Amino acid sequence: MDTDKTYAEQIAAEYAPKDTGKVVALRKLDRRAKLPATVCAYTLGIVGALAFGVGMCLSLGVIGNGSMVAMGGGVALGIVGLALAGINYPLYHRMLEAGKRRYAADIVRLAGEIAR
Repeated sequence: MDTDKTYAEQIAAEYAPKDTGKVVALRKLDRRAKLPATVCAYTLGIVGALAFGVGMCLSLGVIGNGSMVAMGGGVALGIVGLALAGINYPLYHRMLEAGKRRYAADIVRLAGEIAR
């Protein structure tokens, strides 16, 4: 029965009006700190995967004329795709930490005001 009460309170808190000013500002600051790193990671991951896939298709002769030039270009393009995928996570981590450092003081101050 206690879990039902906890669940009901959790649902009610989700729909209850919040202290919109500070809570919304805190969420916006959190998103602003994390969004550039996330967008960059997705973009770089997609570009790297596409480059690797096209490189594999070229090197295996699925696309292109199957010549040695196409195969060499495909291998080179595949290596570029692998390199992009390889630097994706370290770049994401650095960008995320930079965003957190940039907005840390404002987020901590605002969270402290909300917690009071």
